Amino acid sequence: MNAAGATESLNASGADVYRKITWRLMPFLFLCYMLAYIDRVNVGFAKLQMQQDLGMTDAVFGLGAGIFFIGYFLFEVPANMMLQRIGARRWIGPIMMAWGFVSACTLFVKGAASFYALRFLLGIVESGFYPAVILYLTYWYTQKHRARMVAIFMSAVPISTILAGPVSGWILGRMTGVGHLSAWQWLFLVEGIPSVIAGLVTLSFLTDRPSMAKWLSEDEKKLVLLHINEEEELKRKTGGTGHRLVDAFRSVPVWLLGLAYFGMTAGNYGITFWLPQVIKETVTQNPLAIGWISTIPGVASVMAMFAWGHHSDKTRERRWHMALAAILGAVSFAASAIPGISGAAGIAALTMASAFLMCQFAVFWSLPTAILSGSAAAAGIAWINSIGNLAGYASPHAVGIIRDATHSMIPALIALACAQLMTALMILYVTRKKSDAR
Repeated sequence: MNAAGATESLNASGADVYRKITWRLMPFLFLCYMLAYIDRVNVGFAKLQMQQDLGMTDAVFGLGAGIFFIGYFLFEVPANMMLQRIGARRWIGPIMMAWGFVSACTLFVKGAASFYALRFLLGIVESGFYPAVILYLTYWYTQKHRARMVAIFMSAVPISTILAGPVSGWILGRMTGVGHLSAWQWLFLVEGIPSVIAGLVTLSFLTDRPSMAKWLSEDEKKLVLLHINEEEELKRKTGGTGHRLVDAFRSVPVWLLGLAYFGMTAGNYGITFWLPQVIKETVTQNPLAIGWISTIPGVASVMAMFAWGHHSDKTRERRWHMALAAILGAVSFAASAIPGISGAAGIAALTMASAFLMCQFAVFWSLPTAILSGSAAAAGIAWINSIGNLAGYASPHAVGIIRDATHSMIPALIALACAQLMTALMILYVTRKKSDAR
């Protein structure tokens, strides 16, 4: 049967095909990203005890937390090109095992130098995962489904905080002195091992492309590939940025989208790395209570991003879904910086900021994947993510310096609000000629 025949025979059940793909791929990718995110940011919880044990200032901690993203930046584009060359299964599996091992080794940190070195190495080994999955989704889903799939994948971020908060709080509260290790050392060990196990599973579970999926029928494979090929052809006809590797780096929209992503990432890691400290200073010093309170932004973010991503897919509108979420995120950060605000009100404002940030992540990747294809997509996605994730270095480091200089979070929160406004302006500028970026 030819591709057209496959489309006709499966027309009534096309939704069932994508549902089958989603249930096969997305829960596993979600789990992998949840483990990656926990191993990336659990240092924020470890800080509650690690900083005092090792005599670190806020600036030293902020630099160590953020230096992860320097390694991430340097290796992200070549890492994504490797995925395109050797396939997701053989690429994602080994790097998951590597980052789980490196994260666990953080328990051996003795001072600033070893902290910086391990965080930098963790950034290198994890750099190939997130942009690889964003590219991987373009092998299976068209624009019609992509914002919703990215929302499912990105929901691992808030859900990881929901799960990791209480677990990390319990470890910090109960594991001190067990096996002659500090509780923060146990935190890195316990939360690093699952990534190694998941990496081993990936080697046998993940399927590189629809044509290789033994769990799809021949007609189902043809239907999916036909839809993907039709979309690629439409990009070329409607003036997409390009197909070649060099096209990604010549594209002004790619660079501006990188700046927009920078603003999003600054806000995200500004909250992620420092929220436990904010809770400790304004609400409670109990580690387990801090862990539970830190789940509140995660719960709100999950609900918001699914609703936002679904509405964006349903209406096929991207521009204002992105810009409005960024503007509301800026307002929320500014509200949390009001002098004299109570601890509960401040956490509520940061919860709103976190929710609007996740709404942006749910929609954002529909923009670059609509204009890039082929090698340009592999490089462009990685380059946008590289530029954006430099904020993962700049944001926690800047917050640490500001706190050391002012002993206050207010200037830092205002800076994060400004970063969100930059995101809104970049999105509105890039999409000014097309109010509906499809």
